[in-house]
Amino acid sequence: MSPDLTTPDRPADPYRVTVVCLGNICRSPMGEAVLRERIRQAGLSARVAVDSAGTGDWHLGHPADARAMTALNEAGYDLDHVSRQIDPSWMTGIDLLLAMDEANYRDVEVMLTMTALPAEDLPTLRMFRSFDPTLSHLPEPHPDLAVPDPYYGEADDYTACLDMIEKAADGIVDGLLVELEQR
Repeated sequence: MSPDLTTPDRPADPYRVTVVCLGNICRSPMGEAVLRERIRQAGLSARVAVDSAGTGDWHLGHPADARAMTALNEAGYDLDHVSRQIDPSWMTGIDLLLAMDEANYRDVEVMLTMTALPAEDLPTLRMFRSFDPTLSHLPEPHPDLAVPDPYYGEADDYTACLDMIEKAADGIVDGLLVELEQR
């Protein structure tokens, strides 16, 4: 019997998605917030867990950037966030890793090689924007699939970042629906 997708109870082993950027204060928290909302809207909250992390340690323990939070709040998203750093030990238990740019992709790719997990147990690594239907034809990791880091930019850069994330989010949820049917 399949679980009721509308219940708030999570199964013991949810499908785990981790969004990855550099410092885990701008892009990946925004991706986490958008995905959580889209997953909730799709009725998958009981089966899919989403979090985020950075490849660097500069902002460990810090909240999301205020400009990222402003962009999220103005668009109707909620997020309670503290920055974390991903490392090879995380690879057990993650099903899908979503990198925000090519450098993040390459850093996580190296982490995947540092695990003792058999290939079939490794998480799938994808670029976040590879799920944007207008970009899905590009090979990963292609530079045009990057969500540019808005950290040194202005408020408009955060809004543009959020727009890119939202355009890919529905494709990610569609992919999750297919993946969950196969489990």
